[in-house]
Amino acid sequence: MIKKLDKLILRAFIGPFLATFLLAIFVLILQFFWLWLDDFVGKGIDTPTLLKVILFVAASWVPVALPLAILLSTIMTFGNLGESYELVAIKSAGISLQRFMRPILVVSILISGIAFLFNNNVIPVINLQLNKLKYEIVYTKPAFDIKPGVFYDRIEGYVIKLGKKEKDGAALGQIMIYEKGNYLQDNLILADSGSMKVSADKRFLEFDLRNGIRYEEKGMRNAINTDLTTIKFKSYKKIFDISSFFRVKTEDSLFKDNYRMLSVRQLDFFIDSVRKRTRASSDRISTAISNEFNFVKMRDSGKLRSVALPKKPVKTMADVIPDSARQSIIETSSSKVSNMKSSFDINYSDYNERGREQRLYELAWQQKFSLSFACFVLFMIGAPLGSIIRKGGLGTPLVFAVIFFVIFHLLNTIGEKMAKTGVLGIIPGTWLPSIVLVPVGLFLTYKAMRDSQLFNKEYYYRLVKSLKTLIAKKTAGRTKLNS
Repeated sequence: MIKKLDKLILRAFIGPFLATFLLAIFVLILQFFWLWLDDFVGKGIDTPTLLKVILFVAASWVPVALPLAILLSTIMTFGNLGESYELVAIKSAGISLQRFMRPILVVSILISGIAFLFNNNVIPVINLQLNKLKYEIVYTKPAFDIKPGVFYDRIEGYVIKLGKKEKDGAALGQIMIYEKGNYLQDNLILADSGSMKVSADKRFLEFDLRNGIRYEEKGMRNAINTDLTTIKFKSYKKIFDISSFFRVKTEDSLFKDNYRMLSVRQLDFFIDSVRKRTRASSDRISTAISNEFNFVKMRDSGKLRSVALPKKPVKTMADVIPDSARQSIIETSSSKVSNMKSSFDINYSDYNERGREQRLYELAWQQKFSLSFACFVLFMIGAPLGSIIRKGGLGTPLVFAVIFFVIFHLLNTIGEKMAKTGVLGIIPGTWLPSIVLVPVGLFLTYKAMRDSQLFNKEYYYRLVKSLKTLIAKKTAGRTKLNS
């Protein structure tokens, strides 16, 4: 049965939670569009598509916004109760800190469960649709996607670089178009200026080039003697077929194997599959070594004991090889080692790639739980912190919320990168924020239960003043003794 105290605390919590959650989502949406602004501007996106992008982006940021909303709202809730002396009244009635934290504790655990279900069942679908939509939008109009000073290679068979470009593409400068044919650099166009536009039927990208040179190299592939033809022009039109770019209907299968698009059950399947491929790659390396180097086969046997050892001490292998066979053996060994090194490099590269892929899937599996648990961790920090600082509103609570959320985000990013590179294990890397912040939450709870003045500036002012007085007395006493 919900008591009046529980209703009081829940009413004080729900309003700030909803407000901070929507504010966090709004800020994160702005961050997304800030990063993707150059790819979206000038694409002629219609309103329904733009609203769909905003909806997908907002949903994809829910697992990040929930912990931030819980942190800020709990600080505000308990800060408001402390600032209005309601906490004092509650404590004077003999109600402990744990008791009036209980309603929000239950809510935070409930939100953590909802966050896990959302992260496991909804986020993979949202990420899949969002990546599909971004792919379609970015590749809609390559004319707008060609940036000055950057090599553009999304048109198959060509690389384009522009030195200067106006916003509408009407004026271009220092144009380079390289046609990739075979191993020879057979076609290269350089122009001082020009313009580009998309044809009316949106099938072709047309370049009108002025004052340039076209280089053509003709001859047999890999031949030394080739013909280089140089053609100077005042005006030249180059046309690219881009019909496949416009509103490409991307299949879901293009992204479905990405670790961000999978649920826990699907991740289990892929992790098991990748582990099998990793073991197979390791077995291939072991088999290759055993087949090529006979001494490896005898490393665990007693065969080496039966080999007759020379009577004289041997310093180098050259001492036991006859002079007539030495050069031949050295050449054969060098060739064999060189061939094996190339083979091992390929197998080892494949093994590393399998290991990296396995870490990504295992990391995504752990993050389903760690990001959900973060809601509870930040509640453990926010609730006692609010009761200690006893300040409501958006001023002081926002400052502390930003500080602790930045710490959480940095630890999460550092742990994720270290886990991806194999520097840190998957579990320590994923749960690094919780490992660091849970003790902080317990410490703050301990201080709050004892009405600590941890963030009271007057307390520190009095403490510093007392220390100054004590130091002055000791200095005066030493002066009297010396005199």
